[in-house]
Amino acid sequence: MSAATPESAATEVREPVEGTGSATPVPILQPGVGAIPGDHYLPAAPATVMWGRLPCAADAPALEIASGESVTFDTVSHEGILDDQGRDPHAYFTAHGVPADHVLADAIEIAASVSRDPFADGPHVVVGPVRVREARPGDLLKITVETLTPRVPYGVISNRHGKGALVGELPRGEHNVSVFAAVAEREGVLHGTLPVIEGGDPVVAFPLAPFLGTMGVAVAADERPHSVPPGTHGGNIDINLLVEGTTLFLPVQVDGALAYVGDPHFAQGDGEVALTALEASLRATLRFEVIPADAARAAFGEVTGPLVRTPGYLVPTGMDPDLDAAMRACVRASLALIEGRWGMDEHLAYAYLSAATDFDISQVVDIVSGVHARIREADFAGVPSVEPESVASGDDADGSAA
Repeated sequence: MSAATPESAATEVREPVEGTGSATPVPILQPGVGAIPGDHYLPAAPATVMWGRLPCAADAPALEIASGESVTFDTVSHEGILDDQGRDPHAYFTAHGVPADHVLADAIEIAASVSRDPFADGPHVVVGPVRVREARPGDLLKITVETLTPRVPYGVISNRHGKGALVGELPRGEHNVSVFAAVAEREGVLHGTLPVIEGGDPVVAFPLAPFLGTMGVAVAADERPHSVPPGTHGGNIDINLLVEGTTLFLPVQVDGALAYVGDPHFAQGDGEVALTALEASLRATLRFEVIPADAARAAFGEVTGPLVRTPGYLVPTGMDPDLDAAMRACVRASLALIEGRWGMDEHLAYAYLSAATDFDISQVVDIVSGVHARIREADFAGVPSVEPESVASGDDADGSAA
């Protein structure tokens, strides 16, 4: 495996490496092939994706569902289809030893037919939007991650000029660096693999922990936002805790929420310092529920940005172009959550955060930096709280029949 420039990707054909030949550790999930466990299915196709922009209030939904229903999405990674990689995923991936029939047909179609301005638009392919009938501004949209299944046994990690934690230092030389990484099985667990030296055997292995870097709701404007910076709408939040079995709460900004997903990852370290993580396509099944505004406030206080819930933690977020400001925003969001959910005095909550809570850097590469806090819910087991109750399917967010 080696770093590829657009020129080398199109001309140099390498021998297959582990995870890319006919014996693959991951079944190839072409569009519509394999298990589709959701109540609805939304493929990645020219009519259902945006490339580099996010939905806004003016966009028509690609799918409409009721609160409580689930959707299986086929997501497509932008890595391997971008202009600096040749905008030809068939040529790009087969040059790395991937069999032609293991290249995703929807990636090929999107690269060939979906419009994107590489100078004005972001890189991400997002699928949607999905209108959730009962959602109203002021509510929270609860998105539960039920399943995340790799669609292919390979991915790409990229470092581009002007991006990443070491702008001006890396990459060295004239070209952007895109590192191909095959997936291999180690003792029954899927791992991403890398060589120690360029062109060497893939002897470095790290476990996969798939998640979607982008989950969001439409902004209350008539112009589509750029896909890179995250915000109160969610979007490209790149929080690696959002694996199977976790939940994301987002403040609804337009009727129907107009939710979308994309930027699939196989693995990412906090910070995502090179620019991208191990980016690769996933089949994701998510359940969407509407939490009415009053129920949301009773459970969490005022939630003004993305809030994550794992089996052990509540995870408020802070975002700002300045990392120090993002940290301060996350502390404020954490104080508001603790006061709103458990009624803890501010000075006591501040002391608790200092003594017991980890603040992690989500990413520093997406124009707007992100910080998230991990507040252990078990620490508050002796304090009364209420759970956020969702709207029943077929009801409006105010509780009346649709």
